Amino acid sequence: MLLAIDCGNTNTVFSIWDGADWVATWRTSTEWQRTADQYYVWLSSLMRFQKLDVHINEVIISSTVPRVVFNLRVLSDRYFACRPLVVGKPDCLLPADPRVDAGTAVGPDRLVNTAGAYDRHGGDLIVVDFGTATTFDVVASDGAYVGGVIAPGVNLSLEALHAAAAALPHVDISKPQSVVGTNTVTCMQSGVFWGYIGLVREICARIKAERAVPMKVVSTGGLAPLFQQAETLFDVYEDDLTMHGLTVIHRYNKENA
Repeated sequence: MLLAIDCGNTNTVFSIWDGADWVATWRTSTEWQRTADQYYVWLSSLMRFQKLDVHINEVIISSTVPRVVFNLRVLSDRYFACRPLVVGKPDCLLPADPRVDAGTAVGPDRLVNTAGAYDRHGGDLIVVDFGTATTFDVVASDGAYVGGVIAPGVNLSLEALHAAAAALPHVDISKPQSVVGTNTVTCMQSGVFWGYIGLVREICARIKAERAVPMKVVSTGGLAPLFQQAETLFDVYEDDLTMHGLTVIHRYNKENA
């Protein structure tokens, strides 16, 4: 079975794929100091708790935190006796090579989202991912990543407001009942919520105008459904896009080994 690992700046997701379905998915905070042994103790304990009797013999990793990759490689080698595929490394093939400026390193998460979105929806896409950063990935008609946009993430913006302005509290993002807030919390929520509605709409509109072709907007990330409540910003929401992309890349490498 395949162990797919998506390591982001904030959280790391481990999922087991049996070739047809996800058997189990777990999430933990991303900590580069965590050793391979600690990963295995945590993972094996969860597998025993859920009474999972599975044999993991393949691993694929996508990581936006380079320092984490070493210990995940050791985990794969020591406990699953296999060499992992690491998205973004030369030995990990992509269904379509990115077309960007020479020397540009494209984030593994963006490559994985591109592969997953193209597999499900075809080309000419804008993939909006609400993570630590809010990213917009442009997928060409042949499935290649051809560039995008990076904006501060929603929670990052809220934390920056709280950290930089002593009088502003920490608040959770939610859809405000009205645009004009009547207290500090609702003012902040309105600014972030409607600000990001405008940001997503405007950036997607400008990408479509620049590309001059009809494009489908695909969203992913935990906050995407929240923003969809207010406006029809996205054509489709995918809650497992990154993990699906990992299975697509893994399958492609097996077929082209």
